[in-house]
Formats: sequence, C-alpha cells, structure tokens
Amino acid sequence: RGLEAGNRGDVETLLGVLDPDVAWHSALHALLGGEATVFRGDDGVREMLRDLYGAFDEIHIEISEIRDLGDRLVAIGRTRARGNASGADVESPIGFVAEFKNGKAIAIRGYLDPKEALEAVGLRE
Repeated sequence: RGLEAGNRGDVETLLGVLDPDVAWHSALHALLGGEATVFRGDDGVREMLRDLYGAFDEIHIEISEIRDLGDRLVAIGRTRARGNASGADVESPIGFVAEFKNGKAIAIRGYLDPKEALEAVGLRE
C-alpha cells in the first residue's frame, strides 16, 4: 500500500503505513548527486518527498520481488524518474529493507544496488 501511495503522490496514505517515528534512509538522494540521507518521522518523510518531487517530474518504483522475513522484508525492483529541469530519464535498480513493528514500518533503508539490500539481511540473490 505504501509503495502504491508513494507512486501516485498520496503522502497521507503513505504516512499511514509508517510508524510516526520511522527512520527512512533514502538511497534516491544519491541520484540527486548527494549522499544517502536519513529522514525521521512524518515531517522527515514529507521533506524527503518534497526533495524528490522537486528534483523529479515523475518518479515510479516497480517492485519485482519481495521476500517476507517476518518482522522485516526485502523488496527488489527498479526506479524510473524524469528530471524536472533537464527532462532526462533516469532508471536505476533499487532495493529496500523495511522493518516492522505492530504492523507499521519503523525503518526503511534504500539501496541503489539490490545485492546490498539482500546482503543487509543475510541473503544472496
């Protein structure tokens, strides 16, 4: 639900699946020429999305594989985006590790290399 909400720009529905104190480690900020950054809580997630939608006219994440590990999951897929200023299309593999407590995501970490996401939870391709 969170991914679908994020893809359509529905911030409130996205926040609804996240713990209010979520720690989101964004890998997509590396695509902006910066470093992976952590955003905390609802306000941090809103800031992260403002940054991304400020830089990209369009962002779409497709997940092709999900591995349920109980209180964690690994999601592997691709990100497609179009730059606001340049109009350039960007495509990148992506992986996420999400940790859950009481049905809400308490931590999300993004990786531009899906192998790193798998390795972070002790798995291999």
